[in-house]
Amino acid sequence: MKRTQDQIEIQEAYIRMCDGMITKDETVLRDVLDDSFVLIHMTGMRQPKEAFIKAVLDGTLNYFSARHDSMTVELSGNTAVLTGQSYVSAAVFGGGRHNWRLQQKCSLKKTADGWKITRSVASTY
Repeated sequence: MKRTQDQIEIQEAYIRMCDGMITKDETVLRDVLDDSFVLIHMTGMRQPKEAFIKAVLDGTLNYFSARHDSMTVELSGNTAVLTGQSYVSAAVFGGGRHNWRLQQKCSLKKTADGWKITRSVASTY
């Protein structure tokens, strides 16, 4: 099935977010995450955009690699939900480095500057 341009751009936004987390690239994270962004961790902790970026930059959240196994997109006009399943290597909140299957259910909205991630709910798969 052929992907639409919007689906391609939505998947690219997810990949850019993951790459920005790995490389600790503040510019990329600020660009791809909407100002309203919130990450809901597996523990239920809610982390707004600024706190999330700070945690990535200061090493509270360390991401080393991500292999994307699946990215499905549900598109509805100027909003979308991407469910990304990635095999991730990370060390978070002072824990040791581990590998796990991280699923992020991301909500996005289309803006004048492209697709922005507004929310991500983390779980495993």
